[in-house]
Amino acid sequence: MNIGFIGLGLMGRPLALHLAKAGHTLHLWARRPASLEPFADTGAHTHVSAIQVAKHAEIVFTMVADAPDVREVCLGEQGLAKGAQPGLIIVDMSTINPNAAREIGAELAAKDIDFLDAPVSGGEVGAINAALTIMVGGRPEAFEKVKPLFEKMGKSITLIGASGAGQVAKACNQILTGVGVMAVAEAFNFAAKNEVDVAKVREALLGGFAYSKILENHGQRMLDRNFKPGFKAWMHQKDLRIVMEEAHRLGLMLPSAAATAQLFNAMVGSGMGEEDSIAALKLLEKLSSQ
Repeated sequence: MNIGFIGLGLMGRPLALHLAKAGHTLHLWARRPASLEPFADTGAHTHVSAIQVAKHAEIVFTMVADAPDVREVCLGEQGLAKGAQPGLIIVDMSTINPNAAREIGAELAAKDIDFLDAPVSGGEVGAINAALTIMVGGRPEAFEKVKPLFEKMGKSITLIGASGAGQVAKACNQILTGVGVMAVAEAFNFAAKNEVDVAKVREALLGGFAYSKILENHGQRMLDRNFKPGFKAWMHQKDLRIVMEEAHRLGLMLPSAAATAQLFNAMVGSGMGEEDSIAALKLLEKLSSQ
């Protein structure tokens, strides 16, 4: 197939490379020429605008920073909608506000363009290993057409519901993972301040109801002091901002998510935004030593 891809950053680059490896012809556009360099030997076609990508592709994937970027790429003056051929499907794999995804989907539908919101979980490692969890919102017919491509990128692929539903699922994921990271960091800091072997505490907790993937995987990385970013703190801050914006819109109380959002704000404010979100442990250690 002729596949478009826009957004060749930390996550988008390996996903696009998986599609190229599967034999699809890529059509790419990037603001920064350096983003295109990894595709020099893939036979990919590079274009000067999103319009040109849309003119050559049956399906276009986007993976950009936030809702304004998605809107610009899809509906802007040089956006995909301007060059869309009949039957085009746009698949946005960014993490954005669910209501923004619904609005963009509705505007594209009015132009006879299918839109799937398909945010992911699994971080850079999951993207590199084609092991992502992909949560999708949109028409079932469009989902079925794209599903074989999703299967080249992830292991768990679920159609959640109508447009915006994928972003709702991702928001739920970020609540659970954000709160989970902070809970493990709090528990480890608590154990350390009591001068107890944190590794032994973790070993014990893994055998009971406190077990979680976060305790198992991120907990070990905390013990190893491995704060190399796979999912940066500023990214989790942005995602929890989306959660809280939607909570305000709906009039929902999300006390754990709100407290966690403030802790990620503190991480970014203290210069730790480029570190992995598990560096929350360092923030708690710093605050408890003052």
